[in-house]
Amino acid sequence: MILLDTHAMLWMANNDPSLGRHSHSIIQKARDAGELAFSAISFWEISLLAAKGRLELLQPSAELRAELLGTGVSELPLTGEIAIEAVGLETLHGDPADRFIVATAIIHDATLVTADRPLLRWKNKLTRQDAAK
Repeated sequence: MILLDTHAMLWMANNDPSLGRHSHSIIQKARDAGELAFSAISFWEISLLAAKGRLELLQPSAELRAELLGTGVSELPLTGEIAIEAVGLETLHGDPADRFIVATAIIHDATLVTADRPLLRWKNKLTRQDAAK
């Protein structure tokens, strides 16, 4: 399973060249195999950033979500198990969206595709792929 961090999901959806070739290949293979997902919390994060004027969307977040789901990308819900795991990530910074996304990846034994430097450097069992590569 491949789990996309919020920015990696946006890069993929917008064909942004920030998404590296290797990551693009991994994402395509995962989508073809039905193993590509995003966390439901990513749409909370996107909507919040857009509402605050910190993110300009090419389309409303509800349309983006529907488009991704229509292309075979799965949405992983925030569950109690994930919420508890997120609290237990003691050495991870306090950003709630990152904590929920990381916990989702851990619970689902997924590789997290992210370009977030603190997440890439974080010492933990989480399997990661640098989205920029």
